[in-house]
Amino acid sequence: MEDSPLASVVLPAALAVIMAILGLSLTTEDFRRVLVFPRGVSIGLVNLVVLSPLLAFGIAELLALPPGLAVGLVLLGASPGGTMANLLTHLARGDTALSVTMTAISSVAAVATVPFFLGLAASHFDAGEIGDIEMEGVVARVFLVTVLPISLGMAVRWRWPRWTEAAYDDFKRLALVLFALVVVGAVIAEHATVFAHAAEIGAAALTLNLAAMGISFAVSKLARLDDRQATAISLELGIHNALLAIAVGASVATVLTIPAAVYSAFMFVTGITFAHLMYQRNAGAGEPAIAPSAARD
Repeated sequence: MEDSPLASVVLPAALAVIMAILGLSLTTEDFRRVLVFPRGVSIGLVNLVVLSPLLAFGIAELLALPPGLAVGLVLLGASPGGTMANLLTHLARGDTALSVTMTAISSVAAVATVPFFLGLAASHFDAGEIGDIEMEGVVARVFLVTVLPISLGMAVRWRWPRWTEAAYDDFKRLALVLFALVVVGAVIAEHATVFAHAAEIGAAALTLNLAAMGISFAVSKLARLDDRQATAISLELGIHNALLAIAVGASVATVLTIPAAVYSAFMFVTGITFAHLMYQRNAGAGEPAIAPSAARD
């Protein structure tokens, strides 16, 4: 798969389109909030950039995953938050702007964090089966499918704001369709591995999902963040950009795509369930500390 048109063209192109659509929802204010409201953003990003990949390491060790699947789980854990986390946070009456800020910053930071944890995991689990990883190529690929299209989307929004606002809902639907097609394609491409390791992959992915959401919520409350902020951070940890993990994994070895593809099959179920539980709890809370950008949510 790594030498196929799916891995070299279709996956990166689909991800670039989705990240450009994310860029259409962003302004420079989404990045400045880390300076204006550093506490919530910092706690959320530490959970996302440090806690999540370390949990993936621990779960892979605990469940004794085969090396390729273990590296794939860490790759998933190191991936940034996904745009659907923003929508679920909004529906749960959470701090939507905090969610958007975390997604934006973690997506840009992925240029460094994803290659770092991918290399660390490949070395730790001695995953010789995936071959040598050309780290410069991974860095370049992540840049081309995240930072560049996000920047392009932001530029389009700045230049044509009314058109962007009018068309954004259609673009969001396109992003969801592309996401579903890529996940299905990844599962089909590696169906033999999925079926052979279904129980352990499913257990590892579900454990990572629930542990990341639960621990990040507890950390947020211990840090005295309000329920809206804790909701945003938990959903950001639960709804990863699995498509980035699939695209990067496919460029190295197809086995790396499996944890992300399986995770995608149920992360929306747990995310929607959590959002429903928090909806009523957040209903009685005050206004969020960070006001959502106008007309975006």
